Amino acid sequence: MPSARNAKSKSNGPSGDLIAPGGKVDREALFALYEQQADDDDTPISVRFKITRNLNKRLDRYLVDRIPFLSRTSLQRLIKEQAVTINGRVPRPSTRLHAGDEIVAILPPPPSTQIAAEDIPLDVLYEDDELIVLNKADDIIVHPARGHRSGTIINALAYHFLHRSGGTLSTVGEEFARPGVVHRLDRHTTGVMVAAKSETAHWRLARQFEQRRTEKRYLAVVHGQVEPVADVIDVPLGKHSSRREKYAVRWDDTGKPSVTIYHVRELYDQFSLLEIQLKTGRTHQIRVHLAYLGYPVVGDEMYGGRHLTVGDVTGPAGAGDRSARDPLIARQALHAAMLSFSHPITSEAMTFRSPLPQDFRDLVMLLRQYRFVKAPNVAGATIELAQML
Repeated sequence: MPSARNAKSKSNGPSGDLIAPGGKVDREALFALYEQQADDDDTPISVRFKITRNLNKRLDRYLVDRIPFLSRTSLQRLIKEQAVTINGRVPRPSTRLHAGDEIVAILPPPPSTQIAAEDIPLDVLYEDDELIVLNKADDIIVHPARGHRSGTIINALAYHFLHRSGGTLSTVGEEFARPGVVHRLDRHTTGVMVAAKSETAHWRLARQFEQRRTEKRYLAVVHGQVEPVADVIDVPLGKHSSRREKYAVRWDDTGKPSVTIYHVRELYDQFSLLEIQLKTGRTHQIRVHLAYLGYPVVGDEMYGGRHLTVGDVTGPAGAGDRSARDPLIARQALHAAMLSFSHPITSEAMTFRSPLPQDFRDLVMLLRQYRFVKAPNVAGATIELAQML
């Protein structure tokens, strides 16, 4: 079974609370886990059941008893989309259960509230009957959560489908106000993201992300001249020990395997432009890994980065008509530049790219003009910087 956040009746930690007395999944506990999940965390939440006696019962009927907030039809769909396994194998809804069987089921968010359609601008890179690919802007969260019940991309998509393109988001997770959400970018990360418009597309895309069969490439500007010019960061990550909103390197049993590959694309005096490839999808993974190495992302104050003014790059004189005191970038300099996946229905290979937004572009151009050192020729880098700028 691919990696997932497991919840079982005898596990330690908060996910163990998913199984309520009587053996049913606690809807409110699942709701709380999704609420706690950070915007850029695409790790699925799963639940595990151990069959202790022969039940002479079909799998779908057993799951109806254990996950009462999902209909039998929804659970059959989960099984058919391979979101459920028995003893590590893909079953059928009609599979009979026996003593000793272990069931693992990936759970969509539980029922909650309806989504309000809001007229919020969207930059659509691609759309068909099954999915929509967006170029996400800065300062917008993907879905309603943690007190943000409006002003999100999901609210914008609801309006877009109602008034512009037709269709709907997939109903997976819709009651939790996360319909169609396959993966996410956090509030201040820009770039390419995909949402599903049908349930089949949703589960097939979700499985690609879960099994790491997608490719995600990011660009980041960090403090310091990074060395070596290419490396693999294989360092476990988990929740920060004292600050709920932060994540940290964890060498104890709470740390989860986390792998980031970086390539230095350009070196500047006191800064570097990196191309980054994720092999896992942990919360804040890029930001925590780079900060751990001593190269925090520019503008990422949570992990040691600084917001920059024009003068921080150019010196006291400023640049042209821009004063040295003018803000240059007031957010984390992290951009999802490229996303590749297989179309969930046709299996066609699809790749989407997003040019750098204006603040990121200005930062790179000023660094090139005033602080450029060199552009290493590093094997494995694939992003065409000219397309990004």
